[in-house]
Amino acid sequence: MEKHSDILFAELSGRYGDIGLMTLNRPSVLNALNHAMFNAMHQQLTKWQTQSSIKAVIVLATKGRAFSAGGDIRYAYEKKMANAADLPQFFLDEYQVNRQIFHYPKPYIALLNGLTMGGGAGISINGSHRVATENFQFAMPETGIGFFPDVGATYFLSHVPYYFGFYLGLSGEKISSEDCLKLGLIDYIIPVEAQTDLIQTLVNTPLPDKKNVTDIIQKFSTKNISSSPLFLQKDLIKSIFSKNTIEEIIKALTTSENIFAQKIGQVIQTKSPMSLKVTLKALQQGQLLNFDDCMQMESSMMMHFLQSHDFFEGIRAVVIDKDKNPNWQPNDLENISVAEVSRYFENS
Repeated sequence: MEKHSDILFAELSGRYGDIGLMTLNRPSVLNALNHAMFNAMHQQLTKWQTQSSIKAVIVLATKGRAFSAGGDIRYAYEKKMANAADLPQFFLDEYQVNRQIFHYPKPYIALLNGLTMGGGAGISINGSHRVATENFQFAMPETGIGFFPDVGATYFLSHVPYYFGFYLGLSGEKISSEDCLKLGLIDYIIPVEAQTDLIQTLVNTPLPDKKNVTDIIQKFSTKNISSSPLFLQKDLIKSIFSKNTIEEIIKALTTSENIFAQKIGQVIQTKSPMSLKVTLKALQQGQLLNFDDCMQMESSMMMHFLQSHDFFEGIRAVVIDKDKNPNWQPNDLENISVAEVSRYFENS
């Protein structure tokens, strides 16, 4: 097994070919993804892509509470405080891995157990087979730190039915494996204790194409999935989050007689106003774009956010000082013009 301290690589040998195994190995920080991990993943995936003995790739995490809580934003904050010129490269290298996974020619199987947010979604949701356990929880909480749902989320969230992706991207709310299955963000739910058996079966079975992987996973999938309470709100979600502006969305939420809507209205109003406006526009654009065009858009947006106040103020409030009291600038939606939002989409 080759080790890059925070991520482990192994090749599991089978009679009909080998499985490339990537294991996230930073449980003390919920497997937050650092720059070295992205570079190591890119190099290993590139090697396995052309290695004829490798028939599929699996990514999972060491035992703990999370698959991955996202990119290492503390690292980004420290780079910014040091005025490091290479900070954008962290995100560009992350996005390179996201693209690589989305287009990977071999089956790419993400085994998701525990909390999965932000960058953790980027290295899993973009894969060909998304397999969660009953412990899986998903969130894209970037608007709460003055950023936007990136790592391909402008594509995969914007294509979720009934505008649920808009709800998730703007509110940052956490949802369950059952919710994700119903929304199409994952493909299967298997019992956590079945993960090892699934891996062994994949190792010991011919996998001439991605359909064979699908057939095997289906045999392990949980048949009796409890219904998704969130999905019952589909008509409400669509009627509100399909509105053109964030002001209209918030007004509809806060004036609704539905308690769920009122709660989400309160949550959204705590987020960065600039992030909300830019995120809504990005998701609206994402509905019309393919994956690669979304990633290009995200790269431009990222460069502008790295020059903004709110992203690093959000990290300070949530991760560094942990006072959970960010001072957003501007602090009101009314103080943000259409032109200011549009600038986030210009090439840097």
